[in-house]
Amino acid sequence: MARQSWQRCWTVAVGLLSVLVIGLWWPSAGRSQPSAHVAIGTGGAVASVDQRATQIGLEVLRSGGNAVDAAVTTAAALGVTEPFSAGIGGGGFMLIYQPDRDTVITLDGREAAPAAVTPELFRDPDSATGENLPFFPNRISSGLAVGVPGTPLNWATALARYGTRSLAASLQPAIALAESGFTVDATFAEQVERNRDRFAAFTSTRDLYLPGDELPAIGSRFRNPDLAATYRRLATEGVNDFYRGDLAQAIAHTVQAPPVTDNPPFKVWPGTLTEADLDRYEVRVRPPVTSTYRGYRLYGMGLPSSGGITVAQTLKLLEGFDLGAMEQAEALHWLIEAERLAFSDRNAYLGDPEYVDVPLAGLLDDAYLAQRRGELPSTAPADEANYRAIAGNPLPYQRDPSPSLTTQPPVSLTQANEGLSTTHLTVVDRNGMAVSYTLTLESTGGSGMVVPGYGFILNNELTDFDPEAPHPNVPEPGKRPRSSMAPTIALTPDGGLLAFGSPGGSTIITTVLNIAVNVMDFGLILEEAIAAPRLSQRNSGVTLVDQGLERTAVGQALLAQGHQLTPTDEIGAATGIFVKPDGIAIAVAEPVRRGGGSALALP
Repeated sequence: MARQSWQRCWTVAVGLLSVLVIGLWWPSAGRSQPSAHVAIGTGGAVASVDQRATQIGLEVLRSGGNAVDAAVTTAAALGVTEPFSAGIGGGGFMLIYQPDRDTVITLDGREAAPAAVTPELFRDPDSATGENLPFFPNRISSGLAVGVPGTPLNWATALARYGTRSLAASLQPAIALAESGFTVDATFAEQVERNRDRFAAFTSTRDLYLPGDELPAIGSRFRNPDLAATYRRLATEGVNDFYRGDLAQAIAHTVQAPPVTDNPPFKVWPGTLTEADLDRYEVRVRPPVTSTYRGYRLYGMGLPSSGGITVAQTLKLLEGFDLGAMEQAEALHWLIEAERLAFSDRNAYLGDPEYVDVPLAGLLDDAYLAQRRGELPSTAPADEANYRAIAGNPLPYQRDPSPSLTTQPPVSLTQANEGLSTTHLTVVDRNGMAVSYTLTLESTGGSGMVVPGYGFILNNELTDFDPEAPHPNVPEPGKRPRSSMAPTIALTPDGGLLAFGSPGGSTIITTVLNIAVNVMDFGLILEEAIAAPRLSQRNSGVTLVDQGLERTAVGQALLAQGHQLTPTDEIGAATGIFVKPDGIAIAVAEPVRRGGGSALALP
């Protein structure tokens, strides 16, 4: 009965029209549906934030390509239509499920720090007290913040190892899209407006996105011929041109000598990225983080992303509570406190595993997590806005025959400022191969710098580093900053598959947790689970909520418990696909957040 009331509460709170129409089309599961954010079929499915990119990916599946082919082609199209969230100037993490082997592999295309980077990366040289540069605008809009992009090599690696098509073929639809253009929507225009001052500081960015100092008008056609030419170079020359050729030279020059206007509105600091840094870059093929919860087997992204580990920790903490049988506010209390505790460990221990001795075995040890579960408070902390949970000590649970970390490390109280702009896409093909792929530029609009003549924005991913040493996520030469991206694939207890993920900086982790708990504990179908109001507690004081959760009966009950709920416009912007044991795929994108997404499926 509690579970049914939970479903009714979420449905009423979010006002989902999709819930009302589910009954109309659910029996027709063998054909693709016209709904913008839900589609059902058996021949493969794609879900992304953009209808044009989703359609392009679906055409790849229609013509016989597999899920990896469709994922790369969709991502390339998003580099055209969502250039402020993703593109070849950034990086990302890709999970691939291979049904013939029943295995999941992960590709780490995270950006890397240049060789000349030091822990004092963002120190203000003009500061007498050694302070860091202001985060906005100086840190995020500078060459200092640009990491070596990993996205082009990630695409090439995925296609070469697991795809059936060439990079050249995969780029053709995006080339045509960049040349012919697309209709500017409200989200695109709003993102340019929000970045107007930053974009106006760079001649190449101003000329592309603010021609004549005018914002792109909603309904107008936006073309990017320079990006089309760049994609065409990659199609003909391969990614070597990006990492070793003329394009590499242009990237390095942009970072070292940012194309600032004559009178920029703020000081822009150059960076140190070189052609040699680009030449040294490698995509890492890593094992996934595996865990179980409520009979599901989950696969997540491992370090340098904290996503898979923190999701696994949080769910293991919740495993001792029957959330589905509880009143809604009680269940959400435990989710809040489990997130808070898991984030305390994340912030203390996690970083690039090639640089940091992360006690991973201890952090995921059942006995350690049982101990931590016992520390979860049954009531909200007093003065929650100023409360911070203390990291645990997983070292005694390591059982490592060659330990090098024997004491808890000192950790600064500052935290990296993760940008909310990222994008996630999900693909399943007719044979059951699935891809869950999150890619990013970091901040909305990345560093703000378009590489002159090439039409793409460079990332500002190095702002994900913690600027204060000592810390496992402090900047170092060649190091990859800790990420929160959490592309997830789960095998269901009855033989189905669930693939999903989200953008949103560190709220990515809590978004994935909201969706997982909604499905696995509360029995919501995927479209309800994605559309429902969300909360996010990252051991940073108050708990963020969206979709008016604080005004619902559940929100009022949480407030009465002492939780401090702070409303925000949106938490995440997820996509996901659920494949039933009989092969029917239900693809879902956000109905409202970030302007709503697009899901399509083949019969």
